Amino acid sequence: MAKNRHDGIREIPEIPFVAPVGTPAGVEVLSLSDLRHRMPIRHLAFPQRPDFHHLLTLSHGTLSHTVDFAAFALDPGSWLWVRPGQVHQWGDLAHAEGTLVLFRQDFLDPATTAAAERDSHPSVLHRPLPDDAAALGMAVDHLTAEFHALGQLPLEIHTAALRHLLSVLVLRLAHLTAPAGGPASEPHPAYLRLRDAVERDFTHTRRVEDYAGALGYSARTLSRATLATAGLGAKEFIDRRVVLEAKRLLAHTDQTAARIADHLGFPSATHFGKYFHQRTGQTPIAFRDTVRGHAQR
Repeated sequence: MAKNRHDGIREIPEIPFVAPVGTPAGVEVLSLSDLRHRMPIRHLAFPQRPDFHHLLTLSHGTLSHTVDFAAFALDPGSWLWVRPGQVHQWGDLAHAEGTLVLFRQDFLDPATTAAAERDSHPSVLHRPLPDDAAALGMAVDHLTAEFHALGQLPLEIHTAALRHLLSVLVLRLAHLTAPAGGPASEPHPAYLRLRDAVERDFTHTRRVEDYAGALGYSARTLSRATLATAGLGAKEFIDRRVVLEAKRLLAHTDQTAARIADHLGFPSATHFGKYFHQRTGQTPIAFRDTVRGHAQR
């Protein structure tokens, strides 16, 4: 896990994954106590955007954690899953203990990744039912033991074991038993392809027709698939992703509206301001002032 750097310019720190010396590249398991000893708590309070996954579960105490403007309260038995690219901030770690699993997306095999990403609205906070909680506890304990058993097996075998054990944990967490109701329907393939394309290209185009042409679907098919899977039309799905990125940049950086507009593919700050106001009810600057005012209270 890389250390954060802060200078006079307010930006969202982009945090790359750095494996501890002598351990397999791509995964790390550590306790919150280890995290506190490694990095000053005040640095963790800053917003950061890692390019790797965080899985966190508590054994003792409570912890607040903010992910993309949503605050989550963790207690023993709950799980937090922060995905690459999400902006998150740690709360007060002084009175919490637990296990943190960090891993790069490419550490898992493609089949596991695909099976774990079938949820159209992946949750950040999970509160497993008792049977699921027991299975997750065994999975993370086994993964932790294997991570700290470096040297007992050849490195390639140790790495393969970690990959398999992490896969069990990820798949268990991604497919928890629903507390009520039937299982969710399978996401439409067109939606999944649109989701990935939007994540890749939302700073270049906001037009459903552009995505439809690139993916080989009609705009109507994409809209139907997105509505069936995500509960909103394709245009709104794209707009929400653009607005989320705009909010991240406004809240956590000192970039001007003109610079943010350029980054998001708008022809001018005026066009960006109108777009943002239509979808949030606030001007970009008013949103920035509101968010920063709340953060300082």
